[in-house]
Amino acid sequence: MAERRLLVVDDEPEIRSFVRDYAELDGFGVNEAGDGARALDLFRRNSYDAVVLDIMMPRIDGWTVCREIRRTSQVPILMLSARGEEYDKILAFELGVDDYMVKPFSPRELMARIRAMVRRGSAARETPAPDPDRLAFGGLVIDTAGRVVRVDGGLVPLAPKEFDLLAHLARNAGRAFSREQLLESVWGYEFTGDDRTVDTHVKTLRERLGPYRSRIATVWGVGYRFDPEEGS
Repeated sequence: MAERRLLVVDDEPEIRSFVRDYAELDGFGVNEAGDGARALDLFRRNSYDAVVLDIMMPRIDGWTVCREIRRTSQVPILMLSARGEEYDKILAFELGVDDYMVKPFSPRELMARIRAMVRRGSAARETPAPDPDRLAFGGLVIDTAGRVVRVDGGLVPLAPKEFDLLAHLARNAGRAFSREQLLESVWGYEFTGDDRTVDTHVKTLRERLGPYRSRIATVWGVGYRFDPEEGS
């Protein structure tokens, strides 16, 4: 396992040393900075799993350091400060810190909070971002980029407008559309056909979707809706 890295930023050498000793016992590699400018320099040149950050420091204060870090990174930040007023805590969280501790502090509690932040950060990085081009509803998967539809893993052949209609309804799952709205959105304003075209395409789509045919629901007196939940 790669060594976890911690950046400790505080203008008091005793505090930095204290935190460093406990962090190294916990398996962290530690860099120290005694002011905000040095902290930002180290942060830009290295990768860290967490940052412990004081507020009141020479040259550049902790508020500014936090803002600059948050411009480019979501690394976990624990603000460690002698300032315990509610205003300071609220401002810190609004700036994007993950945790806040007031001095004097328990080193064991500090390390427990740092470990918790690192675990949450690791879990967030390991969770894949949703693919905006992939719409999945149980075994029905619509790949809008590749223009491919699969039902329980099998490829479903669709005509271009059938795919466009299905994709439009699925992107707006739960919303009811009139036939006129679907004609405008899928076929375009210059289409000269009538709303029976929509009914014909919906009938064909339901046949193609087999066990997922009920996803395309008729909204009586309005038109059609794609139901994201089976049986809804």
